[in-house]
Amino acid sequence: MATIVQRTDGRRQSMRTRSRSDRVIALAMLAPALILLGIFVIWPLLNAWQVSFYRWSFYEESVFVGLDNFRIVLTDPKFFDSVLRGLFFAVLVVPAQMVIAFLFASLTKTMGRRMATVLKVSIFVPTTISFVIAAIVFTIIYQLRRGILNWGVGFLGVDDQAWIGNAQTALYAISVPAIWIGLGIASLIMLASMLDIPESYYEAAELDGANWFQQTWYITLPMLKNIVLYLSIVGYVATLQQVDLPLVMTNGGPVDSTLLPNLLLFNHFRNDTYVGYSIAGALVMLVVLGSISTVIFRLLPSEKAVDS
Repeated sequence: MATIVQRTDGRRQSMRTRSRSDRVIALAMLAPALILLGIFVIWPLLNAWQVSFYRWSFYEESVFVGLDNFRIVLTDPKFFDSVLRGLFFAVLVVPAQMVIAFLFASLTKTMGRRMATVLKVSIFVPTTISFVIAAIVFTIIYQLRRGILNWGVGFLGVDDQAWIGNAQTALYAISVPAIWIGLGIASLIMLASMLDIPESYYEAAELDGANWFQQTWYITLPMLKNIVLYLSIVGYVATLQQVDLPLVMTNGGPVDSTLLPNLLLFNHFRNDTYVGYSIAGALVMLVVLGSISTVIFRLLPSEKAVDS
């Protein structure tokens, strides 16, 4: 009996030692990421909150002003207009991007290996292009005189249009390169998720007489729910933070029709003597982005697929 108790105690001691060793190894492996996270995310965020309570300048001594910077931001109609404009811009970009990505992934899935490889490479190429380069290219396409788009619609009898010079069309015009650049990653993620869906689901549906639309509606889309959730959150957050396209293509014009939130804050940062407005505005945007993510999580709750 004593021997059994000794063996049991020895095993428990060995398990505790192994568990402690595993924790040490895990912490050692996480340490580099945690250190970088602390240096480049947590510390700047805490410092930003501190600076937001001061009238802070590169050239003068800081003066504590409490919540004045937030009051100025929250009572500025230009800031609210830019946030609403950014939300509308995200609505233009993200759903269109996801629908096109889904259709492209569905098409690629039906192709042979060689053709599928060609399609995947071709759709991913725009992702490797920077927003600045894409903005320059599309600015040339949208040129009023000798622009490729006006040349094309000219065959339809449409007069030359100032696509990025007209307040009614400028935001729509800059949404096109935003969709184009983000399409590659969204398509490949959706394709990878589709390929993970067991073929037995589709085979059973075919035996029951389900057509392509029914298979897509009742099998593919429900199985892609988590991917749609991920792409929605990443897409809306990234689109609301867009600054390169409106900066290069229109500089926020005409008449502020493409002045998105980050571009507004950037303009304040480079033009204002005090940076309190920019910091407070950035923190307000942090709350806005967090709220949008929460709403999306509520509308599209994550689910674990169970293969029964």
